[in-house]
Amino acid sequence: MTDARRRALVEIGGLYLATLLAIRLIVGVHGLGPAGTAWDAILVGVPLLFMYAPVWSCRARGADPWAYPMAMPDWPWNDGEGFRQEWGQGLALGGAVALVLTLPVWGGYHLWQVTLVPIVEPLLSVDLYRPDPSFAWRLPPDLGLLVPYHLFFVAIPEEIFYRGYVQGRLDEVFEPKVEVLGAKLGWGFVITCVLFAFGHSIVLFQWWHVFIIIPSLVFGWMRARSGGFLAGAIFHAWCNVAVQMLDHLYGIGLA
Repeated sequence: MTDARRRALVEIGGLYLATLLAIRLIVGVHGLGPAGTAWDAILVGVPLLFMYAPVWSCRARGADPWAYPMAMPDWPWNDGEGFRQEWGQGLALGGAVALVLTLPVWGGYHLWQVTLVPIVEPLLSVDLYRPDPSFAWRLPPDLGLLVPYHLFFVAIPEEIFYRGYVQGRLDEVFEPKVEVLGAKLGWGFVITCVLFAFGHSIVLFQWWHVFIIIPSLVFGWMRARSGGFLAGAIFHAWCNVAVQMLDHLYGIGLA
């Protein structure tokens, strides 16, 4: 292994663990207080860490943070054309992928809830969801807040960290050589996908986190295809909202 690769892996590993452990601490402290109060403001530290930890890492090693696609498009009144172009491209690619995957995701969700959960539950000796999910024809009551929450509070900060910086930094030392549907991918793409999936378990362990690597592959491909994080963030938010909508439609977890 070359010195450049070793330094990059040590840098990314340290940044990754420090950031995720700090977020785990924030989530743990938040759990000590009452929900639905001003105490929830402590969770603002989560997206801030995801967005600014890479900037601090760049400055610590004397690199330019602007060399990585971690910045949000400028406000429309400052750069209207650039704003429309970046958001337009992001929405076009993210929306196209979401449209193509809508039926497969729905079909996979139905297969999991109706067919696979009854098989998995006795094997793991756990009660995963309420029995016999059926169509409830209900949408989340807070859908109007759910979309901006997952886009701006969850997806964009996570994509800035993982795809904007981690994948970009690793691509510097692991040259992407394999072309997949117009995107060049390499070991940086693979490592980032694994880190993304495992990072959720560092914060709060759930056995199903291993499956997060599946949408992560799409997020990473979109980063390589578009050259930025915004398209992946839009699709990332769509995935989160789609799962919650399907949970409600199937009556999962509803009284």
